[in-house]
Amino acid sequence: MRDLTPTGLTQASGTKGGIGESTLRPDGTLKVTGEFAYASDLWHEDMLWGVTLRSPHAHARVRSLDVAEALATPGVHAVLTHADLPAATRYGLEIEDTPVLADGVVRHHGEPVALVAADHPETARRAAAKIRVDYEPLPVVTDEASATAPDAPVLHPGRTDVPQGPPTSSGPGGTPIAPHVPHPNIVHRQPIVRGDVSAAKDRAEVIVTGEYEVGMQDQAFLGPESGLAVPAEDGGVDLYIATQWLHADLRQIAPVLGLPEEKIRMTLSGVGGAFGGREDLSMQAHACLLALRTGRPVKMVYNRFESFFGHVHRHPAKLRYEHGATRDGDLLYVTARIVLDGGAYASSSPAVVGNAASLAVGPYVVDHVDVEAIALYTNNPPCGAMRGFGAVQACFAYEAQMDKLAAALGMDPVEFRRRNAMAQGAVMPTGQVVDSPAPVAELLRRVKAMPLPPARQWESAGGAADVRALPGGLSNTTHGESVVRGVGYAVGIKNVGFSEGFDDYSTARVRLEAVGGEAVATVHTAMAEVGQGGVTVHAQIARTELGVARVTIHPADTRVGSAGSTSASRQTYVTGGAVKHVCELVREKVLELARARFGTYHPAWATAELLLEDGKVVTDGGEVLATLVDVLEGEAVEAEDEWRHRPTRPFDRRTGQGFGHVQYSFAAHRAVVEVDTELGLVKVVELACAQDVGKALNPLSVTGQIQGGTTQGLGLAVMEEIVVDPVTAKVRNPSFTDYLIPTILDTPAIPVDVLELADDHAPYGLRGVGEAPTLSSTPAVVAAIRQATGLALTRVPVRPEHLTGT
Repeated sequence: MRDLTPTGLTQASGTKGGIGESTLRPDGTLKVTGEFAYASDLWHEDMLWGVTLRSPHAHARVRSLDVAEALATPGVHAVLTHADLPAATRYGLEIEDTPVLADGVVRHHGEPVALVAADHPETARRAAAKIRVDYEPLPVVTDEASATAPDAPVLHPGRTDVPQGPPTSSGPGGTPIAPHVPHPNIVHRQPIVRGDVSAAKDRAEVIVTGEYEVGMQDQAFLGPESGLAVPAEDGGVDLYIATQWLHADLRQIAPVLGLPEEKIRMTLSGVGGAFGGREDLSMQAHACLLALRTGRPVKMVYNRFESFFGHVHRHPAKLRYEHGATRDGDLLYVTARIVLDGGAYASSSPAVVGNAASLAVGPYVVDHVDVEAIALYTNNPPCGAMRGFGAVQACFAYEAQMDKLAAALGMDPVEFRRRNAMAQGAVMPTGQVVDSPAPVAELLRRVKAMPLPPARQWESAGGAADVRALPGGLSNTTHGESVVRGVGYAVGIKNVGFSEGFDDYSTARVRLEAVGGEAVATVHTAMAEVGQGGVTVHAQIARTELGVARVTIHPADTRVGSAGSTSASRQTYVTGGAVKHVCELVREKVLELARARFGTYHPAWATAELLLEDGKVVTDGGEVLATLVDVLEGEAVEAEDEWRHRPTRPFDRRTGQGFGHVQYSFAAHRAVVEVDTELGLVKVVELACAQDVGKALNPLSVTGQIQGGTTQGLGLAVMEEIVVDPVTAKVRNPSFTDYLIPTILDTPAIPVDVLELADDHAPYGLRGVGEAPTLSSTPAVVAAIRQATGLALTRVPVRPEHLTGT
């Protein structure tokens, strides 16, 4: 058997590779040269291949399943259906409503129905095709009207947690609370009510309304779902898996397998991107079930087609907004209703609803607010976490409203935003005071002040067009005859970390020892490195806190406590906070050891503040007292502990008031686009961003995160959408042939202006970075297209037919 445990990543660059420097990724060279082992590269000489049979229907009753022919296929070792499950038959991140295998009813296109294990992947696929399933199609629920109609099929009968309507007819100050009729097809509901909207509406001099729609976006990570389950001698299983949250997977898998958690050992394998799509289970339980049934290692790797069915997507949304302001441009009130399509299963929809509702107004001061956000159960594909997590949909709508209101007032859209921008000390619609820097106006000022790209840069000195720089690019569809330029702005607000009272913590284990005449630190967490650069930052923290040159990052696994999910822009904050905290514990232990061994030789041991720098114990004045190698003298110093940020509280279910979020992040964008108005083609020329990051622990990595998030927002603006048939609820484009993502030819210049205003509540003053740029890039691009064309454009992605009317 090949060694399946990933080797630790070691970085040695001197103590200087600490916080605030652009140190190289320890896995960077391996990834660039193609030597990095991803989960799909896992191998065992004795392994079988697992394949999933999926439903061709979006809603149907399974009348019968015949696996005899599949099981008789030479090379097939097991075929499993719902009837073969040994223990719990459902799982879920927040609500246990997702069947491990279809439990008599399929609720979405592509739902897993049966599993096959065979000695070759093609054998497994052919055997799966031989499984005979008799389906009885059922009525399909696809939108709010069909989900909440009096005769609507109840997709999850027996629910005891149906969101109820308000117990009273009005909120604080007499504000009417949005009407709500409880229905079992509503997954979750969150109102946000503050102030007195009715009175504010009477004072409003300008009122604008708008209805907006956001399509279903896919995370489109390039590494497909994959993993390897190996049965163990103790009756347990070892699972090597690409995931975002090892311990959440463990919590859900154990009841399904009927095993105690200690008999399931999980190790993170190389992850080829995530963006929220790996937060839910995909093939984890399936591979383990097949391995335990056959007694052989089982590898599962989804192809691209199956990957589109194998993970959740961004919630499509319909949003209705109303804004009122004075003639001078002061926002008075906002009302909004946000309907998120959660698809067949809950996933993280309740938390997405909480984000969408609490951030629905944007980074603006508004005293009077009436918001309702809901998520629905439908027969569309399940939706859950994706970068931006509910705030993306809201940002598209409220920023369109801000442009519309600025136009109605005859004001510059940036100055109108700056006039109403929140700052530190502002009060959110939830009643939470923003108690750290909120430089919204400054970010807008900075992004507007950036130099604009030259006009008509696609035109050469002689007047000839360079088609590569035109809308349509290398397809040579236009030569500039109908091309117009537009400029648009947007700004967004995103929470950082888990919210609403969730016990958001991370665990770290740090060891310091002398190896080969040098002090070496080892950092062990269960953090999933999905490309965000956590392994780099952890090494930087250890160097800074322990004064060592060499740091080894231990492979992430469940042999150490949970690090939470690599999502919500939380890992540098929370797991980085845990690494910093435990390094401080190790440092104190080292200094205690040093004082015990050398304290009698120099008075500074007792009187001076001691530091660890460059592998030495030094005074705060720089005097060297001992080397770490001499202090350790063959002894290892180790500590492990959990670390938590300040607690949050659940939102009030009637009013939405509460200290729901630990931190907020802000980003502003300016988009420059060129549009061929005859052909409906768009080229984004530039997408500039200004963002406050609190403290850039690794400046190069921060810039990369901002540019990556910006590009995903660009994708949602003009090309990315999973198209679901509105009648059958079947996915029409489950491939990269038809689901388009931005390539290097679509990605414009993305100049970034990084602002560092420390948040005193956070380690090093940092602020979560990865999600905020995904919010405002989408509405900025669409605002620029509106400015170029004069069209309303209330839906994303914007397609050619929206621009030409065809």
